[in-house]
Amino acid sequence: MKTFKHFKGGTNEGLELEGVEITSTPMVSTPKSLPADIVAVFEKRIADEYTAHYTYRNAANWCRNANYKKATAYFEAEAASELDHAKGLQDYLTQWNILPQIPAVIVPNEFDSLVNIIDEAYDIEYKLLQNYAAMQHALCEVHPATFNFIQKYVDIQNEAVGEYSDLLNALMLINIDNKLDLLFFEERYF
Repeated sequence: MKTFKHFKGGTNEGLELEGVEITSTPMVSTPKSLPADIVAVFEKRIADEYTAHYTYRNAANWCRNANYKKATAYFEAEAASELDHAKGLQDYLTQWNILPQIPAVIVPNEFDSLVNIIDEAYDIEYKLLQNYAAMQHALCEVHPATFNFIQKYVDIQNEAVGEYSDLLNALMLINIDNKLDLLFFEERYF
């Protein structure tokens, strides 16, 4: 862009530059965005990730109160991880010029036992895996870039389902009504 210092004439109207041809300002392109139906699905997954975050945060609080120190640390890390997942989804939407809406979520505030928490966590992770896999399948031919982006979340959920499946399998090896067995389980698997 050129800056001109010498103008011919005394007013702004009808300005002429000596020896310079004035051309119109180039148009700025409007960036592309994601279709509304893809954004709606992303916002549902954001809600899922925040639900998982708050559930795990509550689980960590329950474990701390019950003096399950290793399970407390585990669920604190899980809560932080879910928050990172929600942020990643939001970052992707803003990259595509979308201002994501963060939906309200409902989470359980109380748990009965460590076994109850693991059951709840497995359900959350399995549903997330199903939802991300369905989302990715729907995007295959509609929006390949988003299909590729979602693969990371499918992989994350697949790994999480495996981890919680291992915990459930280990619970089958003990008497879950015996507090000493549960303490051994927590020590060994968290």
